[in-house]
Parts: sequence; structure tokens; C-alpha cells
Amino acid sequence: MSTAKATLKAIGAAVKAQKYDEAVQQAQKLLASEPRNYQANIFLGFALSKQNKYDDAEKAYGAATKIKDSDPQAWQGLIQLFEKQGSEAVAGYQIAAMSSTNSSGLPKIKEHVFNKKKAQEVILPGSPIYDYLEGRVPHPAHTYQIMAQITEFEEKERINKDIGERRTRLGAKIGQVTVEVKREVLKDSDLEGLYSKIIDWTSDDEIRRQYEEKLLQRCLEALAVLPPGPEKTEKRTKAMKLATDMVIIKHPYKLAWDIALEWKDPESFQDLDVNVLREYCGFFPTSGLGQVLRGFLTCEISPFPAPPPRPQAVKPAATSDESEDDDDDGGGVSLDDTFVGDDRLLLMLDGISEAGQSILAHRLMGEYYQFLDEHESVVELMRNAQRLITTESNRIGLKFEHSSESVTALLGTALVFYQSPKNHPEAKDLFDGLLARNPYSTAALVGIGLIYEEEEDYPAAIDFLARALERDPNNIRVKTEAAWVKALNGDYIAGKAGLEACLPKMDTKDLRSRDLLAQTQYRIGICVWNIDPSKSARKDRNGAYSYFLASLKSNLNFAPAYTSLGIFYADYSKDKKRSRKCFQKAFELSSSEVEAAKRLASIFAEQGEWELVEVVAQRVVDSGKVRPAPGSKKKGISWPFAALGVAELNKQEYAKSIVSFQSALRITPNDYHSWVGLGESYHNSGRYIAATKAFQHAETFEHEIEQQKAGETWFAKHMLANVKRELGDYDDAIEGYKAVLKGRPTEFGVSIALIQALIESAWDGLDKGLFGYAAQRATETIDAAIKLADTGGDAFNLWRAVGDACSVYSWVQCHLSDFPPSKVKHLLQLRGQKDAYTTFAGIDGVGIDVVFADGLFSVDEQHGVNLTRCLHGSILAHKRAIHVSAHDIHAQAVAYYNLGWAEHRAHVCLGGVLKKKSTRYLKAAVRCFKRAIELEAGNSEFWNALGVITSELNPKVAQHSFIRSLFLNERSSQAWTNLGTLYLLQNDFMLANDAFTRAQSSDPDFAHAWIGQGLLALLLTGDIKEANLLFAHAMEISESSSLITKRQYAQSTFDLILASTRALNITDIVQPLFALNQLKAMAPSDLIHRHLSSLFSEQVDAFPKAEGVSSPKSPRPKTNAEIQAEWNAEYESLSTPTLLDRFKNLPQAVATLSEICAAVEADYEITESPSSLSRFALAKADLARSQLATGSFAAAIESGETALELSAEDAGNELSAEARKKSRLSAHLTVGLAHYYIQEPQKALEYFRPALEESNGNPDAVCLLAQVLWANGDGKSRNQTRDLLFDCVESHPDHVQSVLLLGIIALFDSDEESLEAVTSTLEELRATHTISEREQVDVSEVLRAIASFSQEDPELATMKEIQTDIFLHPNQPHGWSRLAEVGGDEYAAEMALNTAVKGVPPRGELGAAELAVAFAGVGSVAGAQKAVIVAPWREEGWDALSGVLSGLQ
Repeated sequence: MSTAKATLKAIGAAVKAQKYDEAVQQAQKLLASEPRNYQANIFLGFALSKQNKYDDAEKAYGAATKIKDSDPQAWQGLIQLFEKQGSEAVAGYQIAAMSSTNSSGLPKIKEHVFNKKKAQEVILPGSPIYDYLEGRVPHPAHTYQIMAQITEFEEKERINKDIGERRTRLGAKIGQVTVEVKREVLKDSDLEGLYSKIIDWTSDDEIRRQYEEKLLQRCLEALAVLPPGPEKTEKRTKAMKLATDMVIIKHPYKLAWDIALEWKDPESFQDLDVNVLREYCGFFPTSGLGQVLRGFLTCEISPFPAPPPRPQAVKPAATSDESEDDDDDGGGVSLDDTFVGDDRLLLMLDGISEAGQSILAHRLMGEYYQFLDEHESVVELMRNAQRLITTESNRIGLKFEHSSESVTALLGTALVFYQSPKNHPEAKDLFDGLLARNPYSTAALVGIGLIYEEEEDYPAAIDFLARALERDPNNIRVKTEAAWVKALNGDYIAGKAGLEACLPKMDTKDLRSRDLLAQTQYRIGICVWNIDPSKSARKDRNGAYSYFLASLKSNLNFAPAYTSLGIFYADYSKDKKRSRKCFQKAFELSSSEVEAAKRLASIFAEQGEWELVEVVAQRVVDSGKVRPAPGSKKKGISWPFAALGVAELNKQEYAKSIVSFQSALRITPNDYHSWVGLGESYHNSGRYIAATKAFQHAETFEHEIEQQKAGETWFAKHMLANVKRELGDYDDAIEGYKAVLKGRPTEFGVSIALIQALIESAWDGLDKGLFGYAAQRATETIDAAIKLADTGGDAFNLWRAVGDACSVYSWVQCHLSDFPPSKVKHLLQLRGQKDAYTTFAGIDGVGIDVVFADGLFSVDEQHGVNLTRCLHGSILAHKRAIHVSAHDIHAQAVAYYNLGWAEHRAHVCLGGVLKKKSTRYLKAAVRCFKRAIELEAGNSEFWNALGVITSELNPKVAQHSFIRSLFLNERSSQAWTNLGTLYLLQNDFMLANDAFTRAQSSDPDFAHAWIGQGLLALLLTGDIKEANLLFAHAMEISESSSLITKRQYAQSTFDLILASTRALNITDIVQPLFALNQLKAMAPSDLIHRHLSSLFSEQVDAFPKAEGVSSPKSPRPKTNAEIQAEWNAEYESLSTPTLLDRFKNLPQAVATLSEICAAVEADYEITESPSSLSRFALAKADLARSQLATGSFAAAIESGETALELSAEDAGNELSAEARKKSRLSAHLTVGLAHYYIQEPQKALEYFRPALEESNGNPDAVCLLAQVLWANGDGKSRNQTRDLLFDCVESHPDHVQSVLLLGIIALFDSDEESLEAVTSTLEELRATHTISEREQVDVSEVLRAIASFSQEDPELATMKEIQTDIFLHPNQPHGWSRLAEVGGDEYAAEMALNTAVKGVPPRGELGAAELAVAFAGVGSVAGAQKAVIVAPWREEGWDALSGVLSGLQ
């Protein structure tokens, strides 16, 4: 026993020390020896509970309760254990609480029970121990309230927590998440049951009312989140019952009353209980719905009788207590139901602003607005009501059918009148929907009838209004409308009778009846007006006129009556003053009076008051009457839009005028004047394509306009020509102007436009390279100017065009012979204003002497004389332009600017001898540009021009001018390029690069900026290839008039060709040659580039003729004799006739070089300058080479020897060592070949050997000499050939031609040792990529020829070589072609064709002959036909075609 006590003490000490593991172990040991030890079980349960081992602790406490059932210690331990576990152990907690029944344990139990909702059920009726606890615990109502509070708190926490967690999910929407969470929480909630229990158990009426309100709110919350279905219907029924019960007992809870009224959804307001409505107003007088109800119940359209007057209480004698004077209801809100109209409307407006969620309030307010004819307010309010009905229907599951129909009817009726006829389609759709649900809806029938009336579909309108009249025969408004529709349908007599029958039924005292009376009287007047349309009847003041006056007496603001009276005064009384007043009054009252507006606009237009016309037209457009509704038969009104377009066109608001004219044409597509106005608007806004289409469309209506005599049509043709001119279609523009001048020859503006179009066409032809066309247009410009000037015309644009026309000839100097000096002289002599030509005459020295001089000149002098005349004519014409623009500062500034460029052009065209750094023309140009800047300093072009002129004279002034120009227009690519050029001239390459880059970014298509970058590439890096790419791009985007582009492109291309190691392609030469030809046409005196052109022509003609290209056709290896014969024939092909056949364009090159030589020689005779001598030597060398090519051997010998003499080191020239070496090599070879061709081989060798010595063994010269020596045929010459080639191969092992010649000679000699060495070298060359494709083919041919002479197996060796070719060069067709020829493999032929197709330019260098061979090798009809088409001179194609066709037969 003592041991057990000691153990218990140790366990207690361990527990106090929180050593629960030790306590558990000792307690378990003790219980193992004493299982019924009560205290040991208590300690064990406590220690296990601290270790969160709840199941084991519960077993320990349970064992203790079994030992001592009445002891509360074990039960207390269980209670604490269950509390830790929460709601999961509620059942055990209840048992533990019920088992602990001693007085000391009861307060502890109560303390814990009240902390848990589930535990509250222990002290509620129905609990097993309630009978014992009754009277000892609080009343069940109090307990239910606590449970409800706990439930409310827990649900709120759960909802917030779940929403916070779910809203962060991808794609989650807060509204959807909220509904889902509330739906889940409310589904599991018992809060409604708790509220019901509280209502049932409580004896406090205030608490009962409080929880009845909470129950109703709870039902509405559940109703809002429940999905449609029986459960939602049941919940709505429950909420409706709760609300109705509150109304019955008159509990003033607003939500309940709102539900009772709103959810009833009455078909008409008569279905509502007026007593309930008045009680609502009494309980909630300041609510939104209450205020609307108070106003509606007292208005004119209320269906309920007025309430009985309140009894007046007898007031007692006055007392000192003034609080008794307050209202019975406590004061603050007056319940007096007597309102004036304005007060009632204000009350209802305040109410509807607060009743945003009340459908009933919207219906009541809509009815009252409709009564007041406030259609716009009805539309806005009913649209809100529709959205509200949809929202409420989705929320509570009630359709609100009656409210929806009522709102739809109100909205449709309002749309009939609001912005008519814009909203008619929508209104008709609404009414159709109503009729589908209720075919007898009077509002729908009347609404559709009014719509058809507005759309002028009168039979349909009569039908619907008649049906509405059957439903409501006493409606006077429907009667009058039905009679009026009959009148509009043409039955004016029946309409008049119907309208007159309605007059006695109208109350003249009622305001609304008076408006209807005025309308009816006006309509009767219209019927009378149209029954007898004779002039006498309409002038009768007792007829329609009297009804119009009566209408105005009934309603002084009835606008249509004023319109009719205005027509009466204008057309029949001829009283313009009264008619204008009537029209103005009608239009002031109603913008829908379109006829009054049109007549008023016409009056304003006649008086020139276009601003008033615009105001009238805009108001008509805003009225909505001009555009008919979609599907309507009514025609639209276009004149307001056309008038707006004209007004906006005059204000230069072209975007708005375009919209206006487009709107007019949508209504009236055949309106000629609107098309013209639209085209003019497009033209002025820069949209020329659209303007062209508009004017062309207008032309389709010209015949109709001419027949109707509604205006002239020449202006449209003139504008169309202007548009064509802006688009650059000058030919059509010129024809258009001429067509206008045929009908109106005195139109000065059209004549000026024609002259401008002609000169612009000339400049356009110059830019496009059409030099003959440009000269022709310049001549036509002068002719047109003479014609206009002879009729008295004298304008700035006239003389500017004449000056430009003369200047055109200086740009196309190849057509200077077409310059008409006599016409220019006649033009400048008109009206004898010689003083006009004295401007700057003392500076530039240009007078009338040269232009006016008559005389005959030789052919050599004629070119220079015409050039001087055209330049002077241009200068004098621009001086005349300055004279005639003396009163226009801007035109005068432009005239000085043009004169400056004319002076500069004269300076540029001066010959090289005469041109200096500063000439009189250049000085005059500086003065001109300065004067232009003085007149208009803000023009960037003037500053740019001054910078160009002064670039060489004064770089600082030039830089300032360019910077000023860029300050005025920083986006000017031309100014940036000129500034970069200035920096380039000053050797400041970095700034030049920056300027050129800015120019490129401003305008990537400005060619001169790319030229500048190309020059920088040459100067900074010396990269010829990059510079050529830049120059080539500039050439592609430049105009043909750009000389520097052609010069730089041609030079860089020639330099690139010389530096290139690849084979020359014809495509590399054609474009530079064309550029140089254009340059020759524009500047024939440019000898340098003419020389360059001849060199390009020589390169073009160096390509062999097609007939000279052959290809082996035999599939077998060739014999030694065959190869010997072929190569002998090849060497013999160097004879004169073949060479002459190869060159076709060289005679022109010879003539050009001859002219260059003559000019340079003449210059040398005058100047004796070394530079001229150098040019003469180079030209002679090139001339000799061209003469050799043309077969002029004697001349070639003479020119070549002259070149050798002039290019000697002691001849006094300035040739560099490299230039001298190349020139003398060319001359030696040329003279040597010329002697060879005239059968003087020894003399030829005399020139070849010095060529080799001076060129340091040039391999090409060695090969040429070797061929000539071999052609002599003697053994000594051929030995020399072998020695030369061996030495050449040794010094230049990569020179393919020398190795090939050596291999061929070894084949002829059957030299096995040499063949072995050549084969090794050729195989190495074949495996490299440094040789061209043409050389690859030659190497392969020679290797196959060597293999065919193999001693062992020639066929196998040849096949091996072919396979090696294919392996090394699978992308080239020659290997595949040879394989197809040898093996007859059709797949190899197809591969040869595929590779050949991919190898043609620009992807490769394969020629037409090789492509034709590949096509022919396929062996098909299509392939043979393509071979013939590609290269008809080749035999392979014809042979293949013949073979295929013979095989088909």
C-alpha cells in the first residue's frame, strides 16, 4: 500500500513538472499491478490528454468512472477532454454533462454548455434531462436567441472565409462566388427554424415582431440565391405569406409592404386595394414609392375616387402648451393630399429618384409622364423599368407578366413620338410582341397604326386604327387619327367628314382638348386645301386659310399651321415678308417642320446668309426627320445634309463635309450636286482616288442635269481633271482640261490649270526617264502659254510654267534640237515689257539679246546655242513672274526662289573650262534666295536652297542656312542630306553620317541620303561591295532625273566588277549600262561617264553568242582523233568572222570612244595638261580594243601604238604605275592580236612578249600567247607553248585556264607524266570553292577526257569521274547530265533538270543553253518543247523533239 502511495506521489510530481511521458509510464506500471486504482486512472487520463492522445485518455477516464461513478473528478476530466475535441465529441460531452449531477458540478457544467451551440440542446425542451433542469436554466426563448446569435455569427464567418478563399481561383467572379457560397451555407442552415422557435416561445411582442422581420429577410436572402425550381417557388410563397400577414396586422415594416404591393403584379391599377395604398402612404410618407403613390392618387388619371375629407377636430381654447399645435402624427411630414400640378410633379420626381428598385413606382410614373406627353422621359424611365423587371425576375423567380406588358406598351407608345421615325422599328417590334401575347391590346394597335402612318403605309395604318377603334369606340384621339389617315391615303372627303364629326366632342376648356382641337382644325384645313387644288380655291380666305387661323386661335404654338400659312403667303398671296415670318415661327416651334425649314434655308441662301443656312440644316438633321426608319416606304430628305456639306466646305472642314455629302447621297443616291460636293471635299482633303470615283459617278447624271437645266456640269469635269493631275495621271487631266476649254475657252483658271498640268507632266516624264515625252510636253506648255498670253492673260503661274518648260530642255539635252526659240521669243516679247527683264541683269548678265537674236549656226554650235537660249529663256520667264507678282508677297518670294534655281541651273550647265567656283549665275542665285528669305523668312525650302548655293562659296553660311531650314522643318530629308553633304565636303565624316542617318529615318525613299552613305562607306572603310549595295538601293528608289545616282552607281558597279573574281553575269551589267545611257541623254558633254559607258558596252559584248556554245552529245568516250579535231576547231574559231559575229553593239562604243578621243585631244591641244594626255592615252587603248573587236585591225593597230606611245613613262602623262601597267598590257595584247588576225604572227609575238614582261607574267596574257603559238602549228612554237604554260602553272598554280590548256596539250601529246601532274592539280581545283561554276564545268570536262584515254578501263574511269563530279557538286547539272548521257538513267536526267532550274539567275550563273540541254535530256515532249523555247539556237532541243515525235509515230 505504501508502495502505491509513493508511486501516486511520484506521478503527481511528474505531472506538475509537465513530464507527461514519465507520468504515463509510471501510471501504466501501477495500473498493471492495481487495475482498479481510481487515482492512477485519473492521472493517466490527464497526462494522455496533455499529449493529445484523446482516445486513450477517454478510456482512462472511462475506467475511472466505472470505479467511482459518483465522483465528479472523472466526469470533469471527460468534460474538459470533450471540450478540446470540439463539435466532434458533442455526444460524449452530453453524456458526461448528464452524468455529473452533484451540486458542485452543476455550475461548471452550465459554464461549458453555454459556450457551445450544440450543447444548448441539453437545456431545451426535448432533452432527456430537461425535466430535471426546468426552472434551473433560462427560458427556452432566451436559449433559442443565443443559438440564433451563435448561428448568425458562425454563418457570417464561414461566408466571408469561403468567399475570400474562392475568389482567388483562376476565372472566379466575385458575384458568382458569393452566390455559390451563400447557397451552400443557407442550404445547411437551421436559422429559419430558430427564428420560428423564438417567435413561438417568446411572450414579448417586440421580440416577436423583430424576429418576424428577420425571418422575412432570411427568406428573401435564400430566395435570391436559390436556383429556379420548386424550392425557390416554395420559398417565395413563404415570403409572400409572411409579408401579407404583416400587412394584414398593419405592422409598419416597409419591406413587407413593398413585397405585398410589388409582387402582386396587377394587370391594371384598379386591381390594387386603394385602402392598402393609402395606408402605405400613411406609414411611409417619405419613401420613394410612398411619394409616387401620393402624387398619383391625387392626379387627373387616378382610377380611384378622391378620399373623403378628414373631419376637422374642434380646437380647444388656447393654452400655454404650444406643442399641441403639432400634427397628430408627430409632425415633420404633411399628409395633405391636395397638390397643384407642379407640386405633384416635383413630389413624384423626388419619389422616383428614391424608388429605383420599385417596379410599381416606375409604372405609375410612366403613366403620368405619358399623360404629360413627356415622351423622352417615358423612354428613359421604361428602359430602366425593363432592366429592373429582368433583374427582379431573376432574383425572386416571378415573371411580372402584367408589369412587363404595361412597361412595353408605355415604351412603345413613347418611341412612336420620340425622335420619330428613328425609333419606329424598335417600337414596332415591341408592339408586335404585345400583340403576340394579347391580340386585342389597344395600345399596341394604336401604336402600330401611328407607325404605319409615319411611314406613309396608309392602308395598314387604317386597318390597325380601325381595329383599335373597335376596342375603344369612345376614344376621341383614336377617332381623329383614323379619319386623318384616311385623308392622307387620298380620301380627303371622308377624312374631312370624320374630323368634323369629332369637333363637337372636344372640350375647349381642357388644355389637352384644346391641343387636339387645334390639330383637328389644321387637318381639316389640309383636307380642304387638297380637295380643290385650284389656285382660286386656295387663295380663298374662307377656305383652308380660315381653318389654319382657327387652329392658331386654339393653340398659338401649333407649328404646322404656321408652315401652311407661310406656303399660302409665299405661293398665293406673294407676301414674302409674312411668309418668312411664318416659316421662322414654325421652325422655332418645331424642328420637325421640314418644309418650313427648306423654304427658310432657300431664302437665306438667296441672301447669301450661309451661316444661317447651316444652322437651319443642322437643326433639321438633329430633329431625326430626315432619315426614314429601316424598311419604311417613306423617302428620306437629303437637302439638309447637302446644305451642311456646302457650309462646311466653305469653312474648309473637309472631313465634316465628306460625312454630310455621304449622308445626303445615302438618302438620294442620284443627286448630282451632292456627288460633285463630295468629290470636291475628297479632293481638298487629299483623298484623290475617292474623289475620282465621286466625280466619275457624277458624270453619269450630267445628261439628266442638262435636260432639267438644273445647273452647269463643266465644274465637275474641271475638278475631275484636277484630281487626275494630283494623282499623277497627267494625260487624262490634260484631256479633261481641254474638254472644258472647248465649251468654255475663256475660263482663265482652267487655262492656267492646263498649263500647270502640262509642265508637271513634263517633269514627271523626266523623273520616269521619258525624255522625249518630257520635251514634247514642254513644247506643248509653251504653245498653251502663248495661246493664253495672246488673249490677255498675265499671271505668276503662267510665267513660272514657261520658265520651267525652258528649263526642261536643259535636263534633256539630247532633245535640245526640239527647243522652239522663236516661240519663246514671241512669248517674251508680248506687251513689250522689257523692264521686267532687268532684275539682277547687272549681276547675271542675262538680257534679251541671246534669246531675241536671230541667226544661223553650224551643227557643232547649234547644241550650245540652244542650251544657252533655253537657260536664258528660263531665267527671263522667272524674272517676268517676279514682275507680275509685285502685289503678292508670297508669290513674289516663290518667284525669286524659282529664279534662283534657274540661275543655279545655268551655272551647273556651264562647260568645264568656263565653270569656276563662283560665277555670275551663282552670285545672282545667292541674291535671289536672300531676297526670297527677306520676303518669307519662315519657309524652310528657301533656307535649304541658300545652303546649297553657298556650300562652296561660304561653308559657314551654308551650315547656318541648313540648320535654320531644319529648325523650320526637322523632317526634311532633303535638308538633312544637304547638310550631310556639306559635312562630307569639309571632311567631317562623323557629322555627315549622323546627318545622312537622320535623312534616311525621315524619308527612307530619298535616294540622295543613300548616296551619301555610300560615299562614306568608300571614304571610311573602302568597302566597294557595301558602297555598291547602297548605290544600287539608291538607284532603285531614285528618279531618272538624278544624275549623281547614276554616276555613283555606274562607277561603283564597274569597280566591283573589276575587283570580283567570279565570272561576269550579264545581269550585273545591264542596269548600269541603262543608267549610263540615260546619263548620256541628259548630259552628253560628260565624257568621263560616256567613256565608262563604252567600257560597259565592251563587257556586254564580251559574252559569247549562243551559237558558240556546244555540249558533247555522244554517250561513248571520245577517241584521241576526235578530241584533236574538236580542239583544232576551237582554236580555228578565233578567226575574224566569228569574232565579228560575237560583237553587235561595239560599233556604237567605237563611235563613242572616237568622239571622246577627239574631244580630249582637242582639250590637250588647248591646255597641254598632263591629265588630258593621260585621258587621251586611256581612251586610245580602249578604242584600240573596241576596234579589234569590230574587225578594224589596221585602226586597232594604229590606236594601240598611239596608246603605247602616250602611256610611256617619259611621255609626260600622270598615269599611276598600276594604270600604266594595265593600259600598256591592253595595248600590247590588242596590237598583237590585230597583227595575228592580219596573218602577221611574228609581229604579233613581238607585242605579246613585251606584254608579258611589262605585266610580270600575267597568266591571262600567257594563256593568250600560248594559244597563238600553238595555232602556228610548228614544233618550236608548240614547245614554247608548253614552256610558257609550265612556268605559268608553277608561278600561278590556282590559274585554272593555264592548267586546262596544259592538260589538253598533254592529251594531244599523250604525255603520261604531264597528264598525271595535270590530273592531280585539276582534282585539287575541282575540290575547292575558289573557282567559278563555269570553270568547274571545264575542269570536269578535261578530267573526263583524260579518263577516257585510260589504259585499263576507259568506260569505268569515265563513270568514276562523273560520279566524283556528282559527289563533289550535287547542285550543278553537268555531272547529272553526263551520267544520264552515259548510262541512260532517266532519274539522273531529272536531277540534272532540277539542278539546272535552280541554277539559273538570279540564284545561279547557269545560262540558257545549259538549261535547254537539261530540258532536252529528260526525253519527254514537254522537256523538248521547253528546250526549244529556252534556247532555240541549240541543236539538242530540236534533236530531242524530233526523236520524241518520231518515237510517238
